[in-house]
Amino acid sequence: MIKLRSLIKEVHAASNGSAGARTIADMVTTQGIPLSRYRASKQMKALNLVSCQSPKHRYRKANQEHIAIPNHLDRQFAVTSPNQVWVGDVTYVWAGNRWMYLAVVIDLFSRKPVGWAMSLSPDSRLTGKALMMAYESRHKPKGVMFHSDQGSHYTSSYYRQLLWRCQIKQSLSRRGNCWDNAPMERFFRSLKTEWVPNVGYRSFAEAKHEITRYIIGYYSQLRPHQYKD
Repeated sequence: MIKLRSLIKEVHAASNGSAGARTIADMVTTQGIPLSRYRASKQMKALNLVSCQSPKHRYRKANQEHIAIPNHLDRQFAVTSPNQVWVGDVTYVWAGNRWMYLAVVIDLFSRKPVGWAMSLSPDSRLTGKALMMAYESRHKPKGVMFHSDQGSHYTSSYYRQLLWRCQIKQSLSRRGNCWDNAPMERFFRSLKTEWVPNVGYRSFAEAKHEITRYIIGYYSQLRPHQYKD
């Protein structure tokens, strides 16, 4: 019991105090101690541990160029190898006295981020930086499909030229259909509910540091995933 409670406190602290009973049960179980969600909840109450989670909010769509690019992915999220399909999206986080924007690229094979960027403007320069980080970190792979929504930061001529130069095939969700890009929706929901404080961050620098820590530390290394690396 002492070892279990010690481990529960350890994984709760590692999550920045955000992990709930389900996540703690999964994390403890992966470390060799079977733990149900019900028992995790009971132990959290005994230890006076609570999940400090923030409410989610919706990203406001910007005006966009009207182009006809099919939904090639068509919700086929189960892929068989890395660099087969990347998905991307943009969300915003309160930082200081204004919104900060975060663009992320996820490889569907591992369901983990391979590229990201943050800025005070939700434009194609932001999404382009995230794309190029993924492209460079994955050693310039060929034949990748990139899927996103129809936001202007993905349909601009600047962004489409980047995709063309990298020989990446573009796929777009149907307008107004978030489930066409469900893996990205899940990632941002996890970020907002598990990590970002209710009141946001005190500055852009703090937000950038903490979100990077979540991406490369907690989400990629500690948080349980059902997909391959």
